[in-house]
Amino acid sequence: MARRPTIKDIARRAGVSESAVSFALNDRPGVSKDTRARIRLVAEELGWQANSAARALSGERSGAVGLVLARPAHTLGVESFFLQLVSGIQEVLAAARTALLFQVVEDVDAECAVYRRWWAERRVDGVLVVDPRTGDPRPALLAELGLPAVTIGEPGPPAEPARVPSPLSSVRADDAGAMAQVLEHLHGLGHRRIVHIAGLPGLAHTVRRMESLRAEAERRGLGPDHVRSVVTDYSDAEGAAATRRVLAEPQAPTALVYDNDVMAVAGSAVAAELGIPVPDRLSIVAWDDSALCRVTHPRLTALVRDTAGFGRLAAEELLSVLTGGPPGVRESERPRLEPRDSTAPPPAHTDS
Repeated sequence: MARRPTIKDIARRAGVSESAVSFALNDRPGVSKDTRARIRLVAEELGWQANSAARALSGERSGAVGLVLARPAHTLGVESFFLQLVSGIQEVLAAARTALLFQVVEDVDAECAVYRRWWAERRVDGVLVVDPRTGDPRPALLAELGLPAVTIGEPGPPAEPARVPSPLSSVRADDAGAMAQVLEHLHGLGHRRIVHIAGLPGLAHTVRRMESLRAEAERRGLGPDHVRSVVTDYSDAEGAAATRRVLAEPQAPTALVYDNDVMAVAGSAVAAELGIPVPDRLSIVAWDDSALCRVTHPRLTALVRDTAGFGRLAAEELLSVLTGGPPGVRESERPRLEPRDSTAPPPAHTDS
């Protein structure tokens, strides 16, 4: 294996002392302009890169940001949202020559342990925080550590007040407004029995969607016996199981709203298996549009949003904070409902 070039190698090739190389590569005074340029040229020819650990110990940035996902690992392989999100994040970080340190853990406690370890080892300059929760312990921890962070999604209330000002910025999407669009569409078609097959309970965006559904239903005179939410883990298996349960009820829903594309496709398959035609007897809406929604028959009505753009926005905000910008809140574009073949008026004989 080829040996990595060292400061000693650069000094020998450039004919200078090791201290002169250190001064030149770290932009410190002590060498002339011409010597600095010669040293940097030699370093480039040798393919030298600063050691990230040594750079961190000297107080310089590590050149990396972190992203931890505390979700069941089996749900990540089938959900396109995170792939698109990470692609947008990576696009911005790559242009800034910043690495992304990525880890999947079982729960939020394990995620907090990762933050503590990264901070102690100076592995990252900041972190991107996904899936904000109600009673979230992470904002207080990150504030205590002084680790800059951007929350992707509007933060839920913290588990405890931070003892120092929070370093968190956030980028957020209008989940409440998006759900209002969905209910307006289905209500306008004549649906009065609607079930929302939601994601993980306790996530701030799950709570916002459920609250928006309830508020929009009440505004139209529909109570919880007509419109309600049930929670899942976002997987196709739980999406299918929830679909079977609600379709077996005496007053089965005429419309289902799924919190991601994978569950919506699984629900559509269950309906076909049960002999319930979509959209003649059951309308289906997927929260996230994807190729799955567009190739399924019938094509699924879905909320279209720029998930990669959401990731780019988050990465840009974190880089801004790391270069001295103030923490802030940035809004992504509101998702747009794209009606397709899976939604239609309910059967004329359906009771309200």
